[in-house]
Amino acid sequence: MAGQRQASDGRLSATRTTMNRPAYRAMRLVPYLSVDGLPFALSPEQLHVRFGPPRRQARTSVGLNEHDYGDRVFRFQDSGRLEEVTQRAPVAVLRETVVPFAALAAFVRSHDGEAFERAGFLVSPRYGLAFVPASPDWVTALAAHCILTWRALK
Repeated sequence: MAGQRQASDGRLSATRTTMNRPAYRAMRLVPYLSVDGLPFALSPEQLHVRFGPPRRQARTSVGLNEHDYGDRVFRFQDSGRLEEVTQRAPVAVLRETVVPFAALAAFVRSHDGEAFERAGFLVSPRYGLAFVPASPDWVTALAAHCILTWRALK
């Protein structure tokens, strides 16, 4: 099976992907503070020290510097300020609440009265995330200052 291997005892376990992480594990988000323990104060230099060089670096159409590690993408302003982190997240852990991706849209709509839709994304100011409910399980964790930019999109 892709993404899995069979251990000597016959159990299936996730294979490792980039950054020495299990493939597609839960995203642990403390809104606006950290993603999987990585603080939003993280600089590109600190990112590279921690995980090595990215597979790919590019400039996005909205002027952000993208550092693509395959299963996780970090986007920074020119100043080095982290804007967002996008990763595969079949499960999101929002503070202490575990939410499978398939239930994430309903959860956000029922728990975040400020949630809104832009460009096909459901954006949650309460939880600091954006995602496309009808797409595979990619979730973007947002820095606090990004919400106004998302609101301004037409």
